[in-house]
Amino acid sequence: MCMRFYLGTHILNHMEKTDVPLFISINRLKRRKKKEFKQLGRIAIDSGGFTELGMHGKWTSTADEYVEELQRLMDLGLKIDWASPQDWMCEDVMLKKTGLSVLQHQWRTVENFMKLRELTNEIEGLHIIPVLQGQTLKDYFRHFEMYEVQGVNLRGEMLVGVGSVCRRESTEEIGTIMKGLGTKGLRLHGFGVKTGGIKKYGEWLVSADSMAWSRNARFDKKRCTSCINRPNPPKACNNCLDYALDWRGNIVKKP
Repeated sequence: MCMRFYLGTHILNHMEKTDVPLFISINRLKRRKKKEFKQLGRIAIDSGGFTELGMHGKWTSTADEYVEELQRLMDLGLKIDWASPQDWMCEDVMLKKTGLSVLQHQWRTVENFMKLRELTNEIEGLHIIPVLQGQTLKDYFRHFEMYEVQGVNLRGEMLVGVGSVCRRESTEEIGTIMKGLGTKGLRLHGFGVKTGGIKKYGEWLVSADSMAWSRNARFDKKRCTSCINRPNPPKACNNCLDYALDWRGNIVKKP
């Protein structure tokens, strides 16, 4: 597999125990107040949009506050590959939460990206990637054009995230969307990509992330060998780095 695969995790000390690329939510990182980071590998940051919109139907933090928090984390020694913008997902459940349309979510995503880029232009080592949102291939192409209208050359970006797909990856449409965007010459990042998604459209991705390992372990009560042999083994390995790394290893080995 040639893509860079970020292992999603909600456990902060994982970054001090493994050098594999990790994908961590800003909501988890906010818990670190004074202790400096000692990371071993690459880190990319999720803005926590699904939680924000899902809980509140809007963003409760401003672009300025988001950048201030990213800067604070960097001051504590965190080295960031890139961070997601405060984008607006377009799944039906999110549209119902916000009461807005797909088009309105798309415009707000572009506006936030432009604001974040303005705020981070002079912050060395902090890169915000653009994210495309939509439901249909036509939606994603329209969003592509909305960025272009604002002078953003997505083909020249180091990465372009593709949102609102992780809960629909079992559909054939998602593969069509990824291929359509990939043939535009974009370097795509897939959010929350599971094994099925990699099989369907992995060839079009430069990078991807997933923490499906934790969800699978929790719901299926799965445990790794090292945990099973402990005196008091956990009921499931949903917080276990050994289990997470084994899971990622199986993903990365797939052709």
